[in-house]
Amino acid sequence: MSPLIFSLSLLAISLHSCTLTLGQNSASAPAPSGPTNITKILEKAGQFTTFIRLLKTTQAGDQINTQLNNSKQGMTVFAPTDNAFSSLEAGTLNTLSSQQQVQLVQFHVLPSFISTSQFQTVSNPLRTQAGDTSPGDFPLNVTTSGNQVNVSTGIVDATVSNTIYTDGELAVYQVDKVLQPMSIFASPSPATAPSPAPATLNLKKKSPAAALSPSSGSDDAPPADKSGADRLNGVVVLVIGAFWFVFWL
Repeated sequence: MSPLIFSLSLLAISLHSCTLTLGQNSASAPAPSGPTNITKILEKAGQFTTFIRLLKTTQAGDQINTQLNNSKQGMTVFAPTDNAFSSLEAGTLNTLSSQQQVQLVQFHVLPSFISTSQFQTVSNPLRTQAGDTSPGDFPLNVTTSGNQVNVSTGIVDATVSNTIYTDGELAVYQVDKVLQPMSIFASPSPATAPSPAPATLNLKKKSPAAALSPSSGSDDAPPADKSGADRLNGVVVLVIGAFWFVFWL
């Protein structure tokens, strides 16, 4: 064997060995993966400190993560920015009960994945994690104008200003206002005054005996008819006068 052929053979064997080694190293390096975590997504995006705090204190964030990682149903989250929360009246969140805070967070979560293009064909009102969509409770309506998506609660109209995250199962959209459900933030209707009771006549009840008694003195009894008695007295007087007239003759 010539030195050239021997050198080429060694080179081929060396290249084959390097190829096998590189293939084994790339196969053993797994791609980064992990369970979906809504709070980490928002933390990475920034400007969602208040919403993250609500997700944690109400434990709604853990519920979202559990549902996402244990089912294929998908979810959609409307995330208000810190500026959106700062536009609320001071102390608004503190006036809410623990249950109302949970409902407020759940009102920002849809139990299905909705892409930006699907907003144009969804049927209103949308059902949220907060529950009922009947008027006065938790109705959420979406309208579109070109590429703009607007979300209405009956109290506020918010705009989807950015897509924070989407992977086909979870969609997180930035909204410029806190979505306020009517069940929590609607002003109570003024109480209507009760209608006055109908006036009643104060009629005195009389016993049948009192009604028939001539001495009852009731003003309701009709006046006695004296015309017949007067005619009788006149006749008597005439008869007596005629009798005396004849007697003296």
